[in-house]
Amino acid sequence: MAGRPQLMRPSIFCEFCKRMPESLIAIGDALPYLLQGALVTLTVVIGAMALGLILGIPLAVGQVYGHPAFRRAIGLYVWFFRGIPLLAFLFLFYFGLCTALDINLSAFTVAIIVLGLISSAYQSQIFRGAILSLSEGQFRAARALGMSDLKAISFIVLPQALRLSIPAWSNEYSILLKDSAVTYALGVAEIMARAHFVATRTYQQLPLYFTAGVIFLLLTWAGTKGLRILEERVRIPGYTTHGM
Repeated sequence: MAGRPQLMRPSIFCEFCKRMPESLIAIGDALPYLLQGALVTLTVVIGAMALGLILGIPLAVGQVYGHPAFRRAIGLYVWFFRGIPLLAFLFLFYFGLCTALDINLSAFTVAIIVLGLISSAYQSQIFRGAILSLSEGQFRAARALGMSDLKAISFIVLPQALRLSIPAWSNEYSILLKDSAVTYALGVAEIMARAHFVATRTYQQLPLYFTAGVIFLLLTWAGTKGLRILEERVRIPGYTTHGM
């Protein structure tokens, strides 16, 4: 005897298709708001990279050419900021130090400072590796020409080291861009904070978080593409650190 035919449950794909118009409307309505968050995210990332660059260069120079005690101090700084999770640093600075010292800083400013300090530890190692890849003969030749150590570092070593560091900056940019999403925990109105804000009110979590992910992907592509163009612009044909 033939069994009773069972009703087929609608597939997840069918349910997704039914909700597609509603999802597209939610994305369209939220997109301008999310793009404003993208500007906030980019500002945080660029500010953190700039702060990391300003601090990372002297840290790298000190670690290569400084007194042994100074090198150990810089090594401790690098170990400290590379060893503690970003979220812990954000809470430590925003809810800990700022409150204890009665410093009135916005979550946006704290995000840039914390990400910049962490980035300075990583960028210092990028510059350090680039400096060590250069031949020591260049430094000795600059001294023989009567240049001081500071001038030799400023005009001979660092221009080459910065040029060699551009590929590693692409990786640092990508890491900072992804880490910036954690600043949502402080209330920074970046991409993820805005996506979560809209999703909790429209109940369109999947399309909105997917859109946020796409925006992050586009920002990553644009940043790495820009750094690749910069690398090509400053590249010297035939230049190599080997055998110098």
